[in-house]
Amino acid sequence: MKALGGSMALVILLASVAYGEVISGTVKDPSGAPLKGVFVRARSDTKSKITMSVLSDKQGRYRIENLSPGGYEVWATAIGYKSDPPAGVKVDAGKPASFDIALQKGMVRWSDLTLYQGEKLMPAGKGKELLAKNCASCHGWQTRMGATRRDEAGWTRAVNFMREAMHSRLAPTLSDQDAAAVISYLNSTFGVDSDLPRSPAELPGYKETVRPFSDEGMKIVYVDYELPGPNRMPFSGAPDKDGYIWLAYYGTLNRIGKLDPKTGEIQEFSVPNQGAAGVHSAFPGPDGTVWMAEQLSNKVGKWDPSTQKITEYQDAYLPGKEGTQAGGSKHTVRVDLKGNVWSTGMPLTRLDPKTGKFTRFSEVPRCYDLTVDKEGSVWFTSGPQIGKVDAKTEKVTKWNPPTADSFPRRLLVDPDGIVWFGEYNSGKIGRFDPKTETFQEFQLPGPSPTPYALGIDKNNNIWYSSDEMDLLGRFDPKTGQVTEYPFPYSENFLKELFTDSQGRMWYGTGPNNKVGYFTVATGN
Repeated sequence: MKALGGSMALVILLASVAYGEVISGTVKDPSGAPLKGVFVRARSDTKSKITMSVLSDKQGRYRIENLSPGGYEVWATAIGYKSDPPAGVKVDAGKPASFDIALQKGMVRWSDLTLYQGEKLMPAGKGKELLAKNCASCHGWQTRMGATRRDEAGWTRAVNFMREAMHSRLAPTLSDQDAAAVISYLNSTFGVDSDLPRSPAELPGYKETVRPFSDEGMKIVYVDYELPGPNRMPFSGAPDKDGYIWLAYYGTLNRIGKLDPKTGEIQEFSVPNQGAAGVHSAFPGPDGTVWMAEQLSNKVGKWDPSTQKITEYQDAYLPGKEGTQAGGSKHTVRVDLKGNVWSTGMPLTRLDPKTGKFTRFSEVPRCYDLTVDKEGSVWFTSGPQIGKVDAKTEKVTKWNPPTADSFPRRLLVDPDGIVWFGEYNSGKIGRFDPKTETFQEFQLPGPSPTPYALGIDKNNNIWYSSDEMDLLGRFDPKTGQVTEYPFPYSENFLKELFTDSQGRMWYGTGPNNKVGYFTVATGN
């Protein structure tokens, strides 16, 4: 993409329709100097729930292209700054609109921080360790803890609610004593009488935790969609063959969503399960059927496109561990070339939709992620290993990456059959060649890369999200170069990345209750 008028061109691709209108301008600080890395957001003033976000470049310039004519609300956000409320900007056909933004100095909030920064700046304590162990797999502390102040009774209610709502997940690990330690820690850290400064910027060492982004990292465009209500906790957005996006809600509402990217309208369908189902994954099959993994109920669900109803298949629990994840769970779901439905969790299972029977792979008692290659073989991550179930023989083979205890989480297979995976604990991208059975590892930048969601774009670049640094990274397999991009919201907690037919990469950010996609400008 060539520069227009000397400024970096950032293109908004809203739905599949390309318009030609533009909003552009500059962002400046209180002294009048240009500000780099400010998110400038635009939303149609017709009660739209679709928000478009771009970043200002090193000269403070931003540009939002391919808008339809009409009125827009435009505003800017940057950590440590405050702006005026959204301003109305009218875009006429054939007439570019100009809107400059002046930000005022504001306060850095605890909810602005990354998990990495919180680890460095929050006080030590048993409660801090328990939060990381029990809560940080679904959300962090920023939006639900750092953004508010409660008294001890308020924190008690909040912790007890989570223990009851996520009983099968938290009951085995968070004892009454541990819950009391969490409540005490939250009250001393974010309580109404806390001695902790209201702004983490007042603490020694804050500046050392702030990492800059490159100029190239400003060339990303986000489009996100608000959900019909709070607490949907969307873990992912998976495109189907007709261009709709299927949303996995991990919240307590027991629903999945179907998003129309063109209009932003969302239909929701209820899961029959009584009690929290914990829909961790929703994946559309080639025939229009949508399959879902219910982590907290150990079920696989099937949405039928003809009836628009959900049927559930209950897997058996281990004796004596009924109703717990240790006894059985479903995590990520995929459909193989024969129409069988595979689920990770405890253990790896395959469901035959015709008979409703599960096949359990005892060689893989605990499994995190899976994908299906072009031969129909199933690849998975399990503890410190990656593995494969051969499509023809059903033989299970496992391999250990070079770095011990690297905790591979997500994996994918590229068009050449190479297996890529993120190593969460070691902060690396792993590459495995099935033909030679050899590994390569590539260290990611930053103090805590923690790659989680993994995706591959139309140019075969590998994308990852960082849980602890709240960013997206693009790894170029040809050069080994990594480009880091800011994410529009703190506490991203992306679980999966899916690429649609237009090259847009879809995500769900559960703590922020949004689903969206991103694209990247290809030139300067």
